[in-house]
Amino acid sequence: MKRLNPFAKKAPTVAVVRLQGMIAAGGRGQLNDAILAPLLEKAFAKGKPAAVALEINSPGGSPVQSALIGSRIRRLAEEKNIPVIAFVEDVAASGGYWLAAAADEIYADESSVVGSIGVISAGFGANVFLSRQGIERRVYTAGESKSMLDPFKPEQAEDVARLKRMLEQIHQNFIAHVQSRRDGKLADNDDLFTGEIWIGSQAKEVGLIDEVGHLVPVLKARFGDKVKLRRYGIKRSMWQRFGASLAQDAVSGIEERAQFARFGL
Repeated sequence: MKRLNPFAKKAPTVAVVRLQGMIAAGGRGQLNDAILAPLLEKAFAKGKPAAVALEINSPGGSPVQSALIGSRIRRLAEEKNIPVIAFVEDVAASGGYWLAAAADEIYADESSVVGSIGVISAGFGANVFLSRQGIERRVYTAGESKSMLDPFKPEQAEDVARLKRMLEQIHQNFIAHVQSRRDGKLADNDDLFTGEIWIGSQAKEVGLIDEVGHLVPVLKARFGDKVKLRRYGIKRSMWQRFGASLAQDAVSGIEERAQFARFGL
C-alpha cells in the first residue's frame, strides 16, 4: 500500500477568474464591481494561490466599472503579494484592456484583438422625426445645462463641446492607467492611444502584451505540469437563467452583441 507523505510538497494552485462580456453597472452588463467583488476576494484568499490568472474576453464598457474592478485586482494583489497574469481570448479592448492592464503580465492569442484605448459616447437624435409627426417636445429645467444632449431636441454646439471635454478627461485617465501599468514596456507609437487596435504579435511589438501564449501551457511552464487550476466565474441563479429578467437580458444581449461586433467578432 502506498503511504502518503504529509511532508511532501503540494502542487501549486493558480486561481483562474473568468472575465467574459460587456462591462456595465447594474444588470446591463455581465461584468461590474459588485458582481465580481466576492469572486475576486475569494480567488485571492482561498488556498494561498501561487498566482491569479484572468481569462479575459471583453469588448469593454463602463470606464468607471473598469476602473473599480482594476483597482480591486491591484489592491488584492498587493495585499496578498500574489502575481496576476492576464490571458486574452477573442478581445480585450477598451475597458477590457483596462482590466488586462491591471495584471502584471499579459498574454494573448495570435489572433486576439487588443487595445482600443479611447472613449466613445453614442446616441441618437429624433427631433426631426417628432417634428414631422406633429409632436412638440416640452422640457422645463432649473439649470441651463440640465437637459444636455436631449435626443428629442436639436443638438446644441455647447452640449457637444461639454461632452467632448468629459470624454477627453476620461481618456486621459485611461492613458494614465495604461502608462502606469505598462511602464517601460510601451513602444513609442503615435497610434497607441488613438483607439487603434492590434492583433497578437503586433500587440506585443507595441508593448500592449508581453507574449503570445495560452493559459494552460504558460501556467504549466511557470508552475510545473502538476499545477492545479481553481476556476471562478459568475454564476447565475436558476431564477435568473429561466426568465426572471428575460426582457432585460435580451436588451443586454443585443447591446453586448453590438459591442463585440465593433471588432468583427
